[in-house]
Amino acid sequence: MVDARPRWRKKRYVAGALAALLVTFAFANNTRLFTAAGPEGPKLLAHRGIAQTFSTEGVANDTCTAERIDPPVHGYLENTVPSMRAAFDAGADLVELDVHPTRDGQFAVFHDWELDCRTDGTGTTRDFTMAELKALDIGHGYTADGGRTFPFRGRGVGLMPSLDEVLAAFPREPLLIHVKSEDAAEGAALAERLSRLEASRLENIAVYGGDAPVQVVRERLPQIRTMSKDIVVDCLLQYEAVGWTGAVPAACANTELHVPESYAPWLWAWPSKFVSRMESAGSRVVLVAGSGGFSEGFDTPESLRRIPDGFTGYVWTNRIAEVAPLISR
Repeated sequence: MVDARPRWRKKRYVAGALAALLVTFAFANNTRLFTAAGPEGPKLLAHRGIAQTFSTEGVANDTCTAERIDPPVHGYLENTVPSMRAAFDAGADLVELDVHPTRDGQFAVFHDWELDCRTDGTGTTRDFTMAELKALDIGHGYTADGGRTFPFRGRGVGLMPSLDEVLAAFPREPLLIHVKSEDAAEGAALAERLSRLEASRLENIAVYGGDAPVQVVRERLPQIRTMSKDIVVDCLLQYEAVGWTGAVPAACANTELHVPESYAPWLWAWPSKFVSRMESAGSRVVLVAGSGGFSEGFDTPESLRRIPDGFTGYVWTNRIAEVAPLISR
């Protein structure tokens, strides 16, 4: 009878050697140890342009954040053309803005679904025409002292812009449009409006928000970078499965990929090679602070120290004027 043990030992040796080679390959292909940090630093995404800031502690979707702003250090109101222009002037590489449909088929650039918190109006943007919305005072509800004073009251009449006005004011600058609903019809209307832009302009526009409207935009304007929860989950799950090889799954192509800093270290080849791989697939990587919760940004010198060396993607900030001078460009 032939002793089979040597053959099994050989098979185990071959299997072990192959496993060791795969581990070595995965490590060498994804480690940052042999990647020299270049002179380029991260780019900056200005959330809502230059905005009045507020504590995010205890904030829920229905919290009126205008009623809890920090003592103002500037005179800008979020989502306005002056605040966006000031953000670009301060050093923003990308400005985020929020849109809602109006009763006359336009898009108003405004954060809240309802008007009651920030303005002297009531109802939703959908209840009004764009002209009617422009008659409102969007600075009406801001207070830093519990309602004793309202530093912007009377100063925001006419400042709510339409999306058309923003696109005209910034014909080349990169913009990230946030769809604030789950309405597929809203995505269709936005796609129709954006489809009238030149192809070169669409290269600098991205859309993110609810799964249903963003999916419509993605289908109708595949050249635009898009992001929704479904898109991000699909991309990252597939990447975790194959990213060790250096491959980028098709689900990650042409996406606006916002990655929470708490999850980012678990990504293959994070940070520099990961960003390069996504850029090669036409995607943009944005690092958001913490777990990616409500408006979490890199807003202080201390938080900026958490940005990993070699990260050349975008960093989400709510304080572009304060943060931009602290970033190596």
